[in-house]
Amino acid sequence: MGLLRTIAIIIIVYYAFKFIGKYIMPLFLKRVVRNVEKKMREQQENQYKQETGDIGETIIAKKPGGTKESNKNVGDYVDYEDVKEDK
Repeated sequence: MGLLRTIAIIIIVYYAFKFIGKYIMPLFLKRVVRNVEKKMREQQENQYKQETGDIGETIIAKKPGGTKESNKNVGDYVDYEDVKEDK
């Protein structure tokens, strides 16, 4: 009796996955793809709006960071010279 019950459960689960994969997953994937297309279209429109500004207008997308100071304690400066080899 336990073997038949196990086989029945396996068959039911198999057909349930088959049904889900055949009918429900395509609907779910269509919805996901539609949302991704919508987001990409909105991003493309926003990018197009940013690119089409007035002629000669400069658009700075990001403010430059604060001034960075160089570290003066990094070592000695060595002046290199070109050396010509005699052949």
